[in-house]
Amino acid sequence: MSCVDAIGELETRLGETTLEDVAGRHRRERKELQAKLQAMKKNAPKNNKNKRKEFLEEMARLEGELEQRHKSELEEAAVAPEPIELPVEKPTTVESDNNEDNEVNPTKQQEQRVSKAQKRRNKKEQEAREREQEIRVELQNAANQPSPKQIELQQITAKLSARKLALHMIASDGDCLYHAVRHQLQLHALPGHSVQELRQETANYVRAHKDALICYMTHPDTGDLLNDEQFEDYCHDIAKTHAWGGHIELKALSSLLRVPIEVIQAEGASTLLGQDEFGGAPLIICYHRHIYQLGAHYNSTMPLE
Repeated sequence: MSCVDAIGELETRLGETTLEDVAGRHRRERKELQAKLQAMKKNAPKNNKNKRKEFLEEMARLEGELEQRHKSELEEAAVAPEPIELPVEKPTTVESDNNEDNEVNPTKQQEQRVSKAQKRRNKKEQEAREREQEIRVELQNAANQPSPKQIELQQITAKLSARKLALHMIASDGDCLYHAVRHQLQLHALPGHSVQELRQETANYVRAHKDALICYMTHPDTGDLLNDEQFEDYCHDIAKTHAWGGHIELKALSSLLRVPIEVIQAEGASTLLGQDEFGGAPLIICYHRHIYQLGAHYNSTMPLE
């Protein structure tokens, strides 16, 4: 192998994989996974509790495996490559009976050629090291920055602390709203209900107040108001599946339980439903946008010890 070929091979090896390549590939893989999870979420079974549970577990597993693999690959790519010794081709000896210059000049020319190649190699290696160091600094700075989840938790915790309250964590299983309300009923020594009872009573309330509520109910894909068939499907999902609950379900729960419900979130004022109708101490729950990647979530609260 000639000296020039060795330089070309070395430059190819130096450019194979860098932190920049790894970070770019990770961004693409995260986007692809999110698209896959959204497709899985749309196709998730609504009427089969076991299948729904398996679906949620599979989504969590995929996210965990991707995160673990990305972490390992970043750690491997962050290791600076060891200097690679470039083989230097020995100058060929030119035999001549003429004069000494014929013996010395080819060697000097070869040394000059290798020296220029070495300078180019050193320059490329230095640029690669500087680029990778910049990427490591950027990644470290990003790691040190609080995530949206951390910022949201800090803001909600601060609001609760000011009111002598603390978070009570609720499992993320699609029933978080109903579990949070059930916990509040127990905390306030109010008549208890199971999650399934709360779901069934909420569905009954929405059906009974269709004329007042349907003007606020839109299809998640088209944005159009629900027709009669879609409205009945909506009520069925409340009662028989793990469909996530929102403002309509909160309004229904406040009315059928005849108790105010206050929803605290990170930004903006809290939402208070039923205060004018019922009065008294409200049930206090928290709404999170970023705590889980699969969607919004509700937690309960409890007195700060």
